[in-house]
Parts: sequence; C-alpha cells; structure tokens
Amino acid sequence: MKLFSLVAVVMIAFAANSVLSRAAIFEFGMDATLFSGLRLASGAAMLALLVMQRGRGWPVLDQARVRAAVALLVYLVPFSVAYVTLPSGVGALILFGIVQITMFAGSALAGMKPTVQQWSGMSLAMAGLAWLLWPTEELTLNAFGVVCMVLSGIGWGVFSLWGRGSATPLGDMAWSFVLCAPVALVLMVVGGGWSTMGVVLAVVSGAVTSGLGYALWYRVLPMMEATTGAVAQLSVPVIALIAGVIFLGEVITTQVVLASAVALGGIAVAVAGRRKA
Repeated sequence: MKLFSLVAVVMIAFAANSVLSRAAIFEFGMDATLFSGLRLASGAAMLALLVMQRGRGWPVLDQARVRAAVALLVYLVPFSVAYVTLPSGVGALILFGIVQITMFAGSALAGMKPTVQQWSGMSLAMAGLAWLLWPTEELTLNAFGVVCMVLSGIGWGVFSLWGRGSATPLGDMAWSFVLCAPVALVLMVVGGGWSTMGVVLAVVSGAVTSGLGYALWYRVLPMMEATTGAVAQLSVPVIALIAGVIFLGEVITTQVVLASAVALGGIAVAVAGRRKA
C-alpha cells in the first residue's frame, strides 16, 4: 500500500508538470521561454540540494552526462512552448506517446529485437496518436504546438534511453539540470511576460513536481518490476486530461477520449510484451 501511494504521488507530479505549464503560460500570460528558464533553475537547485544532503558526492562529469543535459534541454524548452497552444492533457498524451515510440525505436536500433506483440502495440499507439492529431470539426490542434511537443518527446525519450541502467540516477539527473543552469539564466534574461503567479507555478514545476518528483521516482523504481513501472506511467496522460478539465476548464472531446484509449492501449500491449521478450 505504501509503494502504491508513493507511485501515485509521482504520477500526479509528472502529470502536474503539464497542467502547471499550461496554466502559467496560457492562463497567466507567462512567457514560455521564461517559464523554461525558471523551471530549469529551480529544478537544478532542488536536485543539487538533494545530492549534497545525501552526502555521497557527485558522479564524475563526463561526455555522457553533457549529452544528457543537451537532451534535457531538447525536452524542456519545446515542452513549455507547446503549451502556448496545446491543452494540458492532449499535450501530455502526445509527449508520452512520442517518448515511448522514441524509446522503442532506440532499443530496436541498438539491437534489441522487438517481439510481434511489441510491434503490434507500437503500431496501435501510433495509430492512436495519428487519430488524435487528425483535424476534425471537434478538434484541430495547432501545428507548431504539436511539432514542439513531438520534439520534446524525442528529447525526453533520448534522455531516458541514455539514463537507462544508470548506477547513480539522482546524481545524473542533478548534473543534467545543473549543466543547463547557464542556459536557464539566458532564458530568464531574454524571456518577457513576467507574471507573479506564473513565476510561482514555474518554481513549483521545477523544484517540486520535477526535482522532488524525479528523486522520488528513482527511489521507488527499484522496488517494482520494470514492466510495472512502465504501466504505471500510462496514468500520467489520463491524470493530466482530468486535471485540465477540473482546474483549467478544458474540454475533452470524443475524439480525444477514443484516440487516447487506442494510443495508451497500444503502449500497454507493447509494454506487456517486454516481459516475454
């Protein structure tokens, strides 16, 4: 029961990043660039504090950790820009789907042969995303916002692939944020559209739902099977969709519900296939 509660807290934190970003940028007029810089800076401060409190020192800085920092930037900046136009739940679904597809493709290119079940699941997931993105009278998504979120998903997928099997996940995550701190400063300087509430939400997103959220996730991850952890993450877009309706007044159309069910169902099928691979 304790493990379930901890995982639930982490999934809510991950989903909250989408809702906080959309609220700050769309509802409170926060500049997306400024939001990214504040999120990076506050996340770096929180993770650095956690590493220092742990007292085990920092992992050695090498090229792999620098590459991971670049991937983090590719995820985080377009993520904020995408929420200028995309609803929080839809954005979370696109992000999650692209992350899973990127990781699936990366594993396949690295020599891990996917099973028929995994191919089928990913094909279904891509069909669900295509359905979500297909313009209709009910829903037409902004093309630039979609491109930004796809780029963000690729960045996070690559970041996750490079971090897979890390012996020091918290330290590696902290290095990634800290290395991005100079970029965060530039983003804050060039960004306009300051908003008091937007600043608060950006700091919460960086320090709490990102920094503390990632730290807690890496703490509970060893307590469960890899497949269980992957399945648990299927709840993130669903939580974001529901939270968007409750807190931001977003509308969930029939297309979004059905396309989400197809995409997440396909990912679930693919994830289940890992156990058999």
